[in-house]
Amino acid sequence: MPVVSPPRRLRRGDRVVLVAPSGPVDPVRLARGKQVLLDLGLEVGASHRLLDRQGYLAGSDSARAAELQEAWCDPGVAAVICARGGYGATRLLDLLDWDAMGEAEPKILLGSSDITALHRAFAHRLGVSTLFGPMPASATMADEAGPEPMTLAHLKGTLFEGGTSGPVTGTASIGTEGSVTAPVTGGNLTLLAALAGTPYAMRAEGRIVLLEDVSEEPYRIDRMLTQLLQAGCLDGALGFVLGSWVDCGDPLPVLTERLASLGVPIIAGLPIGHGSPQFGVWLETDGVIDTKSCSLTGMFRYPDRAP
Repeated sequence: MPVVSPPRRLRRGDRVVLVAPSGPVDPVRLARGKQVLLDLGLEVGASHRLLDRQGYLAGSDSARAAELQEAWCDPGVAAVICARGGYGATRLLDLLDWDAMGEAEPKILLGSSDITALHRAFAHRLGVSTLFGPMPASATMADEAGPEPMTLAHLKGTLFEGGTSGPVTGTASIGTEGSVTAPVTGGNLTLLAALAGTPYAMRAEGRIVLLEDVSEEPYRIDRMLTQLLQAGCLDGALGFVLGSWVDCGDPLPVLTERLASLGVPIIAGLPIGHGSPQFGVWLETDGVIDTKSCSLTGMFRYPDRAP
């Protein structure tokens, strides 16, 4: 994996571009989410075919890849923000010109859920830190009543220069007690399992692993964890952060059974993933997990400062 370069965080007046690498975007939610970003003082653009629909995809693979690449390579863009997840990001990974994208200045990539595929690929191919967090056409940001307040406050603290977001606190600590400082990797469990055996497979060695999912029965969570374990993707992990498991029944017993034997600190019940509120986490840059406080604290590394 290349040496990780953190992007510059945002300032008021920065231009960001909305893209749809995965599923089709609801135009009403998109308009609300775009207004939230405008209210934060950002200039908000959109890819030309953002509202395209091709079955369960937001347009053809070639068009979605081209618009993602165009936004990333535009020197006037400070962040590429994925409008929503769904399905389809994995289909783009072999269509992107990684050499051209590697020549672009690092910038923020924001998204979660299916965008886990892009987080993994950007870390592997480009060596950049990316932000796993809420998306503008998702429920927490674009419901009719407005963005969920804690989600918005945390996003501002995470995205903008000078902002602080504070620790993200969970509800349970399992496994070994203690504190670990290491780069955070991972994301949505289904996507991480789907990437096993590909060039973009997660390698947890020396890292804290974030896992979350939605609408998956405990036996399916068991199957995906078993796949990651047998593929060696979790070898050498220093700790785990277990986020939200919305509509997954009670997955804590199987998560405990499959992960506690690894003998590392594990914190669970953090509002990261698909729930509300939904907090953001910088991937491939250092975080601190502490079992006593059951918390994850991000330690964003600035490109113009010594680590």
